[in-house]
Formats: sequence, C-alpha cells, structure tokens
Amino acid sequence: MAIRIPNRQARRLWLNLQGLAKPPVGNSDILGIIRQLGFVQLDSIRNVTRAHHHILWSRNQAYREPMLGRLLAEDRSIFEHFTHDASVLPMEFYPVWTRRFARMEAHFNRSEAYRTARSNGDHDAIKQRIEAEGPLSTHAFDSKLSGKKEMWARPPHKQALDHMWYNGELATSHRANFVKYYDLKERVIPAPLRRAELSDGRKIDWLCRGALDRLGFASLGEMRRFWDAVSTAEVKAWMASATDELQEVQVETAAGDWLTCFAPAHLDHMLGDALAPTSRLRIINPFDPVVRDRRRLQQLFGFDYRIEIFVPPAKRQWGYYVYPLLEGDRFVGRIELKSDRKAGIIEVRQLWAEPAVKWTGARGAKLDAELHRLARLVGADTVSWACSRHPSVPG
Repeated sequence: MAIRIPNRQARRLWLNLQGLAKPPVGNSDILGIIRQLGFVQLDSIRNVTRAHHHILWSRNQAYREPMLGRLLAEDRSIFEHFTHDASVLPMEFYPVWTRRFARMEAHFNRSEAYRTARSNGDHDAIKQRIEAEGPLSTHAFDSKLSGKKEMWARPPHKQALDHMWYNGELATSHRANFVKYYDLKERVIPAPLRRAELSDGRKIDWLCRGALDRLGFASLGEMRRFWDAVSTAEVKAWMASATDELQEVQVETAAGDWLTCFAPAHLDHMLGDALAPTSRLRIINPFDPVVRDRRRLQQLFGFDYRIEIFVPPAKRQWGYYVYPLLEGDRFVGRIELKSDRKAGIIEVRQLWAEPAVKWTGARGAKLDAELHRLARLVGADTVSWACSRHPSVPG
C-alpha cells in the first residue's frame, strides 16, 4: 500500500530539503548550500539584492554578496551553465553536465542561422581572440544587428558567444557587475573533470536520482524539469529500471486532495529526519527554488503566486517585485520592496497578508527583524515604510 504523506508533513519535508527549515545561522558553507539545492539560479535584476545572493542568504545569513563570485572566479568550485535558466552548479557535477552541452549542441544544429554562422568562421575568430587576449565579455566585440530589431534579438558576436557557452566550448571565467566574461573551457574547468568519461546511462541515472532526492516526492514531469537535462522518455525508462529504489506515494495537497507521486525507497528516513521548521518569518526571493515551481507551490501550500516584472503596470495585481513571506511551514503574505543603496534605504512599498492569516503584533515584529537583517546584507541602515504597517488583505 502506498505511503500517504499528510500535507503538513509534505510541506515540512520540502522545506527541509530546500534548506529553509533550520534557522539561517552558523558558519557559512556556501558550496554546501549549492550542493544541497543542486544549483542556484542567477538573475540580473537587483531590486534589493540579486536573486542568487538572496537565495543563498536565506539559508545562511552570514552570506555576503562577494562570496559567490569568489567560488566561481577564484576557487573554481562552481561553474555556470543553463538548467531551466542561467545557474551555478558545483564543479564536481561537470562530467554529468556534458550531457546538457550535447543536448544544446543538437538544438543549435537544427538552426540554419547557427550552421551558417559556424561556416562563416565567426565562432573560430572569437575563440582565437579569447585564446590570445584572455577572458572577454560581449563588450569586447562590436558586430551589429541587421534587419528588423525585435525583442531578445542579439548581434552576431553575442549569438556566437552564447552558442559556444551553451555547448560547452566556452565557460564563464568570472562576472564583473554581473557582466559575464567568457574563456576557453580548458582554462576554467579542471582537467580531470573535463576528461572524465561517463556513459550516458550513468549520467541519466545520476540526474534522475539527484532530482528525486532533492524533491523528496515528485511527478515524472517534476523530475524531468528539475535539471532540464533529460527527456520524458528517458525519465520513464529510468523509472522502469529502478523499481527497487522507487516507491509510489500519495501526497495530500493544501486543498485536501491526494496526488500520486514517486519517492526514493529511503523516504521513511527522509521523513524521520525532517525538522519542524523555524518559526522565523522569512522574506523569500521570487526565484527561490522553494517557490519556482508555481504549481507545486500551489498544491503544497495553497499559495497562488507569480512574479509580475513582465506584466504591464496597469495589469499587475500586486507589484513589480513582490516577495513571498514564509513563516514556519506556511506562506503568510507578500511584500513589495525596493532598495536605494546609495541612500542606504530599503523601502517597503506594500504589504499583504494571506486571507486566513491574522496579522498580530508578534508577526509584525518578526517582519521588522527580517527587514533589518536584509538591510544589513545590502549595506542599508534604514527601513522606510511607504505604506501602512497593517497589511492589506487580497480580495
């Protein structure tokens, strides 16, 4: 009979696996956090702090913004590539990640524009410059767009750099003010990892196991989407071959329904080890992995959320950059923030409580404490309220 996981237990397991159950204190082990999560998404928007910094800080508030750059550029303990979006991954994952390079190269080879660009020698000329001059950003090149300019259109040199980065010919050397510098992979990735040879079957096994261990319980689609490095058919085939190490489980949703999912055979140990989450109130980044899968978020927590940065202002329900508020094992509200680093201010623009949440003085004090902790991360000394401290309730 399938194990049945009540909703609260499922929420707690998910928060434990995502590193958000324990208080975010103690010695910082940033690489350990990235290993636990599998990867950390990068994002260019610095509303208060960029998403990757916020994600790491949420799990250990001793984190400071320069730390991630040192792991990438100096320690070479992480590398940058594409999961569902630009991300950093532990360097030891590289031998498995060559499968992602091959998948991206196959995608590009189906593009006539890509094949034409390669045959014209654009890629070779760019690589020769990087080899001779060292790491270069897109600003070192000046090819221009031709024809109609459309959103997301890029000049030829940017297309070539991206293609060679996606297929693994180039690697991210470092970033400066979030500008990416490309270098030859031989100068970034340690030779033993570049030369490691794994069968495709071993790579698929590693990816599927890694996804399920980090998800705790998942549908086939959730496993496929986790790394975005395996196909649906490959996940199905892996599941058929790993029946002794999988089990079917029933997971209760926030609405009281039951979902059929799959879990590792050692799920009982995972459930037993799951801590009751800290009662601290947390400001969660919109790109945090705990909220990234909006469907899973809705099913487990009953929290309906989306980021509205690409929604026209007149059509936004909430605001440009609105952060979920997590307290214990439930989402209790959302907050719109903006920082002015030069002035040393974090501004609270709007605050909402979830419909069933009573906003007590104690809860407000928890939020104040978290806001001041976030302010310290970005060097702000003032939290300014441009709205009422008593939250609105969505209608």
